Amino acid sequence: MLFFYLFFTVVVAQRIVELVIARKNEYMMKSKGAKEYGQSHYKFMVMIHTLFFLSLLIEGGILSPSINRFWPWLLALFFITQIGRIWVINSLGEYWNTKIIVLPNADVVVKGPYRFIKHPNYFIVTIEFFVIPLLFNAYWTMFLFALLNQVILSIRIPLEERALREGTNYRENHEGKARFIPILSRMIDNKMSKD
Repeated sequence: MLFFYLFFTVVVAQRIVELVIARKNEYMMKSKGAKEYGQSHYKFMVMIHTLFFLSLLIEGGILSPSINRFWPWLLALFFITQIGRIWVINSLGEYWNTKIIVLPNADVVVKGPYRFIKHPNYFIVTIEFFVIPLLFNAYWTMFLFALLNQVILSIRIPLEERALREGTNYRENHEGKARFIPILSRMIDNKMSKD
């Protein structure tokens, strides 16, 4: 199935480009005195993302190559997430990374999608873990890796927020902001304050 292999190649190439950008930003930030946090969980995060693509290749490309009947909608949603991904990377500039790297006393970014939520990149990745496998009817890949992604994010996000609170003005700029979905977060906060 040519579409699968073309799509797969483009997404893997995109991830490789992102790793190159992250490496360049890491070098630049550390040269300015930035510190890295959460090294112990990072290898598991890399492993999850690598195995996701391997599983997608096996299930969606080799074992049962097919395309979802709602593929135009799923592909459109995928393109929207890519616009969001570019927006995130451009908004963070040299601060964007796949690792948790914090420059002490830096002003945290509050532009772009960071005006609305704390972790737009993780929100985008969460959507991708559903949309990409669903596009090719790779349901086992979707269920397994959507779950594993949430497990690793439940470790990573608190670590990242703690590191940012300790080293930057994160608290003043992001306290009270939703992690992922602004409306849902406000509804939960309102319910909790009433109880």
